[in-house]
Amino acid sequence: MTLTIEGPRQGEFRWTLAVSADRHDLDLRGALTDWLTRHRGEAVQLWLRDVDEPAHAIASELGFEAYRDLWQLRCDLPNRPSGLDTRAFSEADMDAFVAVNNRAFIWHPEQGGLTADAMRQTITEPWFNADGFRLLHDDDNRLIGFCWTKIHRDADPELGEIYVIAVDPDFHGRGLGKPMTLAGLEWLCAQGLEVGMLYVESDNHAANATYEAIGFSRHHTDRAYRFAL
Repeated sequence: MTLTIEGPRQGEFRWTLAVSADRHDLDLRGALTDWLTRHRGEAVQLWLRDVDEPAHAIASELGFEAYRDLWQLRCDLPNRPSGLDTRAFSEADMDAFVAVNNRAFIWHPEQGGLTADAMRQTITEPWFNADGFRLLHDDDNRLIGFCWTKIHRDADPELGEIYVIAVDPDFHGRGLGKPMTLAGLEWLCAQGLEVGMLYVESDNHAANATYEAIGFSRHHTDRAYRFAL
């Protein structure tokens, strides 16, 4: 669908509107104006996928304020070897994974605050593959970090995504972000993928420097807006 609507929900935004990159047949101004007329005074977030200047101008003119850019990066596969000995995720790793995830993403609006119950729901999704969820441990079997991948066979070209990647803050500063990313790309390449992909916050400068060194480049930008009530 060109325009999707999620809500009503609790939290900062009661509604989230998302406009797909394929919006050539959508009257964006008309659709947003109609929705705003029917939901006056309600907090709403708008996502423009693969944002361009005409769509940005329409959103701004209607009172939406841009506040977040999410970059999609891509790279060719195969890449370089990671040099890491990782293993697949299992149910026994649940508590350790959730703890590391929440420590690493305490700042993140979506990934932070994960619960084991929510994660158990996610691993029932048809796309989930535990073998593509690579974990790195130290000699005492403590979880150091993880690289969770996701395959998009319906994309053109097919994409192998670095879905979520993190290193426990206790292990920051050891240069593990790059090899952990490469471990995920290794696994994706072994599944026959030729293009790697990930999403990253535009202002996450440390991560972007790592991804650029690996060979990622920006494919497009998804932009989030708040409605100025």
